[in-house]
Amino acid sequence: MTLHQCVGALIVQHHTLLLGQRSPTRTFYPSVWDLFGGHIEPGEQPEQTLVRELREELGITPTQWMHVDTLKESIPERDEEVHYHVYLVLAWSGIPVNQQPDEHTMIAWFSLAQAVELKLAHPAYPQLFARILGSAAPA
Repeated sequence: MTLHQCVGALIVQHHTLLLGQRSPTRTFYPSVWDLFGGHIEPGEQPEQTLVRELREELGITPTQWMHVDTLKESIPERDEEVHYHVYLVLAWSGIPVNQQPDEHTMIAWFSLAQAVELKLAHPAYPQLFARILGSAAPA
């Protein structure tokens, strides 16, 4: 079985979270709302991937974050397993802008109530969002 390691950023500000709608042309999870992030490159640590991906996708540099969960997903038909290392990002420099419209057709801030109503990329997201926005999110 092949193991893929990925990083996802749960970007929170004023009790809202920033999500991106994946492009309809994406091979995996087209048109659903997802965290920002991506695959950990060979030789990279998850935190390095977090910083690199947020710079590439949003033009921001995270300055305060913490690991909050690792979501696991099996893809039996491809004999693969994916581990998503999720980081709560509480502070960053720069203003988030969709720098890769080929990956995300749009980005938007959502309250918890709005986010859990979206078509999301991972079934564990609603519980994760509730746990984070209900307790750890800053004012």
